[in-house]
Amino acid sequence: MTESLKGRSALVTGGGRGIGRAIAETLHAQGASVVIADSGTGIDGAGSDPKVAQALAQALGPRACAFADSIASPDAAKAAVDLAVARFGGLDIVVNNAAILRDAFVFKADPMDWQAVLQTNLSGAFYVLAAATPVMREQAKSNRGGTPYAWGRLVNIVSTAGFFGNYGQAAYAATKAALVGLTRVVALDMSRSRVTCNAVAPFAATRVTESIKPQNPAQAAYKETAMKIPAQPVADLVAFLAGDEAAGISGQVFGARGREIYLFSQPRPVAKALVKAADELGAQIERHLAPYFVALETDLEAFAQAPVL
Repeated sequence: MTESLKGRSALVTGGGRGIGRAIAETLHAQGASVVIADSGTGIDGAGSDPKVAQALAQALGPRACAFADSIASPDAAKAAVDLAVARFGGLDIVVNNAAILRDAFVFKADPMDWQAVLQTNLSGAFYVLAAATPVMREQAKSNRGGTPYAWGRLVNIVSTAGFFGNYGQAAYAATKAALVGLTRVVALDMSRSRVTCNAVAPFAATRVTESIKPQNPAQAAYKETAMKIPAQPVADLVAFLAGDEAAGISGQVFGARGREIYLFSQPRPVAKALVKAADELGAQIERHLAPYFVALETDLEAFAQAPVL
């Protein structure tokens, strides 16, 4: 593996286990210094274990350090960014991967669970971006890494649940869909500083996928095939987006599923109906819009076919 990211500094949230760990290890293997931000919490956000981040940082060596507080607060997010700057001289790559899951059908959902998922998955990502982007703007002005500045990379880990939906995942899917919108805005806001921002929807076996309870035979088949995919292809895609070849790629939504790399479409008008009077709505929608309606299927059903590994 080449040291294509040598000299750069990265912050990976949720970087101690699963997909986040694979990303942190891959960025490090390609030469980057890495802050592993992981509180060691359960998939539901309960409890903490600082040893999760500390153990990986120790295993990686001097170019890695641990941040064991939850990033779901503005102060903690800023502290994680400040740690990267203090230890490694700057911050060039941010990967927002930290997420929790508290599933329930919407008619049974606890509002406190909704708030907890939004706080970690969405607000936490925003707090990190809000703290990291001023640093990257200043680095752009000083041409960190060379002229013109081209090291700033932001990657948000999303989910196909945010595009397709899934049973009982109102909070989780809402946060992942919102991260796509946040990705677009940050890509626009940071374009003048030559900082890119993209989203990646991963397909890989994790603690989250292990917890999914299939609701029908198609979902059961998916869990037995597609959910056995290793995390490395996701990490490889993130590392590519963090590198020089991806300098011109921003505001995009990718998927990594084994050797399959997807580019997802983003909502744009696909059809139009011209309605002259309210009593025409039904007929005009049926004629001009209904042929383009999106099927009501979950992400597990949409990707039930065996992955290419």
